[in-house]
Amino acid sequence: MEKIDISDVLSAAQRIKPYAHRTPVLTCSTLDKITGNKLFFKCENFQKIGAFKFRGACNAVFSLSNEEAKNGVATHSSGNHAQALALAAKLRNIPAYIVMPENSSRVKIEAVRDYGGSIVFCKPTLSSRETTLENIIKETGAYFVHPYNDLKVIAGQGTSALEFIDEVKDLDYIITPVGGGGLLSGTLITANAISKLKVIAAEPEGADDAFRSLLEGRIIPSLNPKTIADGLLTSLGSNTFEIIKKYIYKIVTVSDDAIKNAMKLIWERMKIIIEPSSATAFAILLENRIGIKNQKIGIILSGGNVDLSKIAELLN
Repeated sequence: MEKIDISDVLSAAQRIKPYAHRTPVLTCSTLDKITGNKLFFKCENFQKIGAFKFRGACNAVFSLSNEEAKNGVATHSSGNHAQALALAAKLRNIPAYIVMPENSSRVKIEAVRDYGGSIVFCKPTLSSRETTLENIIKETGAYFVHPYNDLKVIAGQGTSALEFIDEVKDLDYIITPVGGGGLLSGTLITANAISKLKVIAAEPEGADDAFRSLLEGRIIPSLNPKTIADGLLTSLGSNTFEIIKKYIYKIVTVSDDAIKNAMKLIWERMKIIIEPSSATAFAILLENRIGIKNQKIGIILSGGNVDLSKIAELLN
């Protein structure tokens, strides 16, 4: 694994400061009472593009030299990273070529287009994504920005925890969701360097490849994952796996029912919209999967990109 440490996160924080929001931290006494803990919610659903992913994409794009950036950037993503990279590229005035599966959410496709991304559709398989992307990079010379395994992306994602720890003193735990592991890795690097808190990752039972990877000490691919949390379907990357293995306190899985309940409670009680992947972090407390009481717990609400036409389907 290439080297990454807290200095990379601190540099990322300065680099993205003119472009990214410092997102608010909210509390909710009702949710404190339900879980028996003092909870603090870092609202990345209020970040640009509605998710933490903008931090990493922005850091990656603005880290490129003029030579590296001249032909634009490219990636494959079905959602938040696609939007994030398109917007970051627009801010730097370079093209963004985004490979998206043909079954991607209509809302996310429209958002990528709104941010100026050039979309190429592919079959909804990893091999199709990668082949299509390879062809685009050959044709355009664009610079590939991996959705979560790129070290500049990981450093950018770590800036959320940096702000969180600065704002809320003496947290005992931070909980983040885990898919490909970019947010979790950035959080781990930051927390390990500047705090004594423990980091817990939350993962759906139907997409528990990170949990199993940690158990077996090798990357277990995410094959046929089945979960409402559509942002957590990817396997860990080589860099994210090594960081997680080194620093994680534990990975905890949770049912889709608990994810739905967690999402509904946050919508109803906190009056904010979060997506199912985001609700996973709160769901492990709601389902009492870790047995923690009377602690100060930070929860990173990773995003709020929900297709509003599918709300009934999400909740039933």
